[in-house]
Amino acid sequence: PLSVSCSEGVFKCPEDQLPLDYAKIYPDPELEAQVLSLAIRCIHSEEGCRWTGLIKHLQAHLGTCGFNVIPCPNRCSAKLSRRDLPEHVQHGCPKRRVKCEFCASDFTGEAFEGHQGTCPQESVYCENKCGARMMRRLLSQHSLAECPKRTQPCTYCAKEFVFDTIQNHQYQCPRYPVPCPNQCGTPSIAREDVPTHLKESCNTAMLLCPFKEAGCKHRCPKLAMGRHLEESTKAHLGMVCALVSRQRQEILELRRDVEELSVSSDGTLIWKIPDYARKLQEAKARSNYEFFSPPFYTHKYGYKLQVSAFLNGNGSGESSHLSVYIRVLPGEYDNLLEWPFSYRVTFSLLDQSDPSLSKPQHITETFHPDPNWKNFQKPGASRSSLDESTLGFGYPKFISHEDIKKRNYVRDNAIFIKASVEIPQKILT
Repeated sequence: PLSVSCSEGVFKCPEDQLPLDYAKIYPDPELEAQVLSLAIRCIHSEEGCRWTGLIKHLQAHLGTCGFNVIPCPNRCSAKLSRRDLPEHVQHGCPKRRVKCEFCASDFTGEAFEGHQGTCPQESVYCENKCGARMMRRLLSQHSLAECPKRTQPCTYCAKEFVFDTIQNHQYQCPRYPVPCPNQCGTPSIAREDVPTHLKESCNTAMLLCPFKEAGCKHRCPKLAMGRHLEESTKAHLGMVCALVSRQRQEILELRRDVEELSVSSDGTLIWKIPDYARKLQEAKARSNYEFFSPPFYTHKYGYKLQVSAFLNGNGSGESSHLSVYIRVLPGEYDNLLEWPFSYRVTFSLLDQSDPSLSKPQHITETFHPDPNWKNFQKPGASRSSLDESTLGFGYPKFISHEDIKKRNYVRDNAIFIKASVEIPQKILT
């Protein structure tokens, strides 16, 4: 049988879609009984329902079919198959009624989800893992004031510590207040400040006298030091004078040592005399005015020599020549050397002309010492470079004032005098 369709109040034949006269439409009980007696499967057979039966029994089956979709009885807007409904009503429905097992309060399922994990009556473990268990409402106070594993800043240094270790920390805390070990009466001092207090502030600390470097051995409490200084002024003055004397002697010895170390020891001296024009005028104004070079050694552990110059001449060269001389000074190693001094000496006034423009023409003179000349004998300890009785051996007419102007013997207002000593190899080894 074909069903009759109805569109906009007009019935149409299902075969030719022509309109039907409503008055001519009538029920057919026999056909209906025949149709209702046909055997069918459940409309949810593809979903898994195994029911089969007559059409007329379908509605009764759907009233119990586990696969039939029905609305949630709690009116939560969900529609589920009948077999899934119990689980939904019990556990998933947001409008279900649930009682909290800890506080016994009644909630809808939706509200209970927010209540779970926050119930103040629920028993929970301390978050600091101290092992304590209590109702959640007590947890805050426990964590704040009772838990042995809570963190807490040190009262003195402000660093954070676990509470049950803070007592041990106070035995090392640098800011922990401690009494002065000398019991001076100062209120408690931070542990790390005690050394400074003992050194600078403590009235009972033992101090060394400020004149300890001068030799005073006195030691007394800080309070008594002022009295000691007042009573020992003369003694301290004597100690300081003695110290100054010792230091002066040490300075002289060090100066001698430094001079010895700075002295050339390869048998050659190159002596620069700067400010030549002024020194020449000074020599002209003062008769026999002598300039002295730094001393030098002929070789390591050798003879100590010194060159001198009269810029305005000496003896037969006075007022017309440059005179140069060499003398032997008392040296550190004189007792190990052969006397008289007998090695060839060469003097040169160096030409400062540019070697790339013209070949330098140095003024050079060489001599062998006269063994009878007193200056070449072993010098006495009292002889010095200023001892005029020991005028060195040399050349009063080394170069005339006229010749010294002919080339660059004077350049940038300076002259260079070179002295060298020829020492045999056997002496050096």
